[in-house]
Amino acid sequence: MPQYDLYHNTVKNALIKDGWVITDDPFTIKFEDLRLFADLAAEKLIAAEKDKRRIVVEIKTFKSPSLITELERAVGQYGIYRTLLKQAPPEREIYLAIDEETYENFFQQLASQTIINDHRIKLRIFESNSEEILQWIS
Repeated sequence: MPQYDLYHNTVKNALIKDGWVITDDPFTIKFEDLRLFADLAAEKLIAAEKDKRRIVVEIKTFKSPSLITELERAVGQYGIYRTLLKQAPPEREIYLAIDEETYENFFQQLASQTIINDHRIKLRIFESNSEEILQWIS
């Protein structure tokens, strides 16, 4: 089983506060003989559409001395998960969850923004102390 990220329970609680139901903790991605584990899967009923929105959330801390190395790993992992998630129904959107401090201090830099935009990475920004979702960025 995968090791939980520092913010695992924070993100999980923030999703629950926002009305999401956690369906998998962790979420297993299977493709042929490959098994990978994303941090969380959740769903939320969309009343207007009478349908459920399904997401997978990969949580990253960005606390190492090299933030660019952390970004390289996150972008690679996100890309692999997104590719494999397209292969199996039901369709799920994948989000990279990062804390507000990381978003403000690193993801607002032009290089980071360029990489995130080029790889079409969807972000979920959370505040760690209040366990609140601040932004969904598609």
